[in-house]
Parts: sequence; structure tokens; C-alpha cells
Amino acid sequence: MADRKVDSETGVETTGHNWDGIEELNNPLPRWWLWTLYLCIIWGVGYSIAYPAWPMISGATTGVLGWSTRGNVAQDIKEHEGQNAELVAALVQTDMDTLSDNADLNRYAIARGGAVFRAQCSQCHGSGAAGATGYPNLLDNDWLWGGEIAQIAYTVRHGIRNDTDDDAHWSQMPAFGDQLEKDEIAATVEYVVSLSNTEFDAALAATGSELFAENCASCHGDAALGDQDQGAPNLADAIWLYGGDRESLTYTIVNARFGVMPAWGQRLSEEDVRAVSAYVHALGGGE
Repeated sequence: MADRKVDSETGVETTGHNWDGIEELNNPLPRWWLWTLYLCIIWGVGYSIAYPAWPMISGATTGVLGWSTRGNVAQDIKEHEGQNAELVAALVQTDMDTLSDNADLNRYAIARGGAVFRAQCSQCHGSGAAGATGYPNLLDNDWLWGGEIAQIAYTVRHGIRNDTDDDAHWSQMPAFGDQLEKDEIAATVEYVVSLSNTEFDAALAATGSELFAENCASCHGDAALGDQDQGAPNLADAIWLYGGDRESLTYTIVNARFGVMPAWGQRLSEEDVRAVSAYVHALGGGE
């Protein structure tokens, strides 16, 4: 370049760059730095040949070594399954009602079931299994379809009111909005409120009691204690899946409810179904 010159003090040619009177000397790069750069380039080329590196249309180059993180994980899972093969076989073969008799197997089942629950069930029932509106609390002793460990396993395996498993639990509450007048619905609501609340309209609840006996007792029972064979909830224990205030109860009676649970037996292995059932049963609410 025309403006390059030799520095008078060092005898080194300048680059021609000038910043506020300061000129840059055109000294060569240090040999160690250059060799480091060259080695990094060689290493990078070798790495991209040996390992997955370059993204393609439908994937990445696999590398001549065929290594992958997925392969490592798969190998770890295979080794883990091999170490627990005996426990898995025992878990599948053991009668669920006698699972707690084998302390080691029961401990393994609960630990495995906890992992399954957190991955598959916590999205609806909550990380602590306390449930939410429309999703049952699994910590209490209020069970629509039975809380014994074998009953829990059946529910997990086949689900509730789904259209993918012919053995799913199934029940249907009528929508009474087309069958009862508004005042009749209000009276029925007041009666249901009276079953678990000390503040209610006694006269209105008395009328509701008769309407309940005519329309609701066939499923919920004369004393409104529910029926697990039909999945009919107990209405006298102040535990509510969709809310026990008058507004929520009115909506339930008028429109009915239709909660659905997937058939996890179609998604999970048998050992995982049994394990998560053991975990849920051990949470404290199992019958």
C-alpha cells in the first residue's frame, strides 16, 4: 500500500493503519500461535470426520465412528434394565395385593412408579398428586372407582371414558338441565349442599331431598354415599372433583360432567403400570 512505510525505531514495515498518530507494525504472528491455529484446524477436520458434525436435510453426518449421545443413553438404559431384570420379572408376576409383602420389590416398584408418575401423570394430577379442579386428588381416600391397589392398576391400565380401550371404566351422568326446572335444580343443589355444609336453606333442601331420591339416588345411593361400581361420587364427604359451591353444583347438574383418562396400558409397559399403581397406592390415600 502507498501509505506503508518502515518504522524508523524498529525497522519494521507498518501496515498502513493509523489511529490518532499511532501506527501498527506489521510484525509476523508468533510461531506458537500459528502452530496452535493449524493444529486446531486439523483437529476440527478430524473431529467432523470421526463424529456427528454437519447438519444435512434429514439429519446430520454420523461420523466414521458411529458415536452418538442417543446411543450412549440407549446403552445406559439397556444396562439399567439388565441390572433390574429380576425385579421387573417379579413385579410383573406378583399379585398386586401381595406386593407389599416383599419389601425389596415393593420399594423398587414405588421408586420406579414415582418416576413414571412424574413423567406421565403429574401434568394432570400435579407433581404432588393433590389434583386440581376436574383432576382427582390421589392423596385422600375418596375414590370413584376404588382405591385398592388392584383397582388402581385397572384404572391406570384401561383409563376412564376413553374411546381407545373397550375395558375402560365408563359411566355417564345425565344433563338434568333438560329434565328439571330451574327451581327444582336449585332445590336439588341445596339438598346436596346440606349433606356436607351446616349453612343451608332447610325448606329448600327438604324439597331437594325428594327430587334427589327420584333422580339421583339410583346412582349416588339413598344416602348419597356414592357407588364405586358405577363411578358415582360420594356427595356427603365435602370432597369435590369439580367444586362443591352452589354455582359449581348447579353447572354439574344442568350440564353433567364427563372426565376422560387415557388408557395407560396402551402407552406404558406392564411393569410401569404396576409400578405407578404401587406408587399412587403408597401416597397415603390408597384403600
